[in-house]
Amino acid sequence: MTATSIVVLVVAGAVLLLVSTPVGFPRSPSDEVGRAEAEVGGVPLIYWRPGCSFCLRLRLALGWRGRRAVWVNVRRDPAASARVRAVNGGNETVPTVFVGDEHRTNPAPAWVRQQLVR
Repeated sequence: MTATSIVVLVVAGAVLLLVSTPVGFPRSPSDEVGRAEAEVGGVPLIYWRPGCSFCLRLRLALGWRGRRAVWVNVRRDPAASARVRAVNGGNETVPTVFVGDEHRTNPAPAWVRQQLVR
């Protein structure tokens, strides 16, 4: 391997690590605080977990706009995990997105973007 290919691999690995961990996501409040922030701000409440490829896809597709949404890590909060399981037949399927009383599991990024524009 050449030095250039090693550098490329290291940089690619660092980027992958950054975007697949909580560092690449906005601050993650508790479920209670997240619900209140989403309601007051009129933005989507997105439940996610580190290492979830579907969550990563949504986060990357939303880009900087995604920072307006409230992201709650279900691994950090048992109440968040319970809420996700309650609407997904007992499964902790993420991303699960709430907008008001409506929820969608693994929604299309275009739908979430529309909710962010409202």
